Amino acid sequence: MTSPPRAARLAAGVLAGGLSLAALTGCSFSSQNVSCSGGTCTVTLTGTGAEAEILGTTLSFDSVQDGRASLSVGGATVSCAQGESVAAGPLELACSSVTDDSVELRATVG
Repeated sequence: MTSPPRAARLAAGVLAGGLSLAALTGCSFSSQNVSCSGGTCTVTLTGTGAEAEILGTTLSFDSVQDGRASLSVGGATVSCAQGESVAAGPLELACSSVTDDSVELRATVG
């Protein structure tokens, strides 16, 4: 026989798992520098060290050199110029704008 506390814990775990899946598939949200709809997010990172949590992956802005933004994505480093796309761990990043101190990009789960 299952005790009520165990059943409640199991139900909470199932609910949390369902909410996590919904966040990746059909959810929309936005914050100061991140806007997501479905499985696509747009983000603007300004200033060295700026970070955002994108579709469960931490993305941080390192620097810009010769028109290329250097980004850390889940422990890996990638770079892109305006108009370029790069694969970065579970994400596909499309850099839409790169300035001296910021990068604007679109992230999708690859």
